[in-house]
Amino acid sequence: MTDAGHDRESVPEMPNRLGLDGIEFVEYATTRPQALGHVLEMMGFRPIARHRSREVTLYRQGSMNVVVNANTDDARVSAVVDNRPVISAVAFRVRDALRAHTRCVELGAWAVPSHAQAMELHIPAIHGPGGCRFYLVDRWQEFSIYDIDFKPIPTVDQHPPALGGMGYFGLVQYVNVGRSEDWIRYYETMFDFSVIPEEERFGILPKGKVLKSPCGQFMWQLIEPDPWMESDQAPESLERIGLGVPDVGAAVAELKSRGIEFIETSALHPEDRGALTRKVLGSVAFELVHRSV
Repeated sequence: MTDAGHDRESVPEMPNRLGLDGIEFVEYATTRPQALGHVLEMMGFRPIARHRSREVTLYRQGSMNVVVNANTDDARVSAVVDNRPVISAVAFRVRDALRAHTRCVELGAWAVPSHAQAMELHIPAIHGPGGCRFYLVDRWQEFSIYDIDFKPIPTVDQHPPALGGMGYFGLVQYVNVGRSEDWIRYYETMFDFSVIPEEERFGILPKGKVLKSPCGQFMWQLIEPDPWMESDQAPESLERIGLGVPDVGAAVAELKSRGIEFIETSALHPEDRGALTRKVLGSVAFELVHRSV
């Protein structure tokens, strides 16, 4: 036996000052909610609830929630270019949303003003890349944020099972040339993320820098343009969702049977480590990544 207080080999846990505990939802802003909803259903999501006063629909499968925001009064929806859906928000589960928000603002984050109306829940948020938002949520267990703002769709299973055991693996963020270190400092400071070693890679696109959340439940990948694209001044943005699956081949086969197409070239094709869907609606793609159960 060893004395835990004097164990020189004990490894301290990663700091997690916000009590981060996974992703509560990912939100898309779109002017084509039916078309995006069709894509999500092909990916295994099901519409389970609608917002009480806005054109917003909640989709779910397993532990994953996706919000489709087509509310015309939302500036992020009106800013959509060429009718292409964009990832407009990510909600992080935290221990105490108000305290987490206060700490982020004190560290320099820009707060998002609340536009909650009567009988609507105020969810604190800060600005993220490309005009998106990071929401901070502390209600996801016995009582959830959807209990107030959303009405369940009648006769629909509120907890549809996950297709192929899928769950959130993380998100991919496109950053401008030379900006990776700035964003690494941002995620380290705000959320206690940490950069994983270069030799520890996932999926079939092992580019850029990959950070791990302090709760260990999801990853965040930062990708700069290739050197020959340095003149590309596309805005920084959240590019796609990564979905962890225990068996990539089985998940690919199931999704293909549902009409999902994957990129298959000599340099990039589905394999044991991962797979990438073709973009639909001009911007929507998902990356499958092998994750052990």
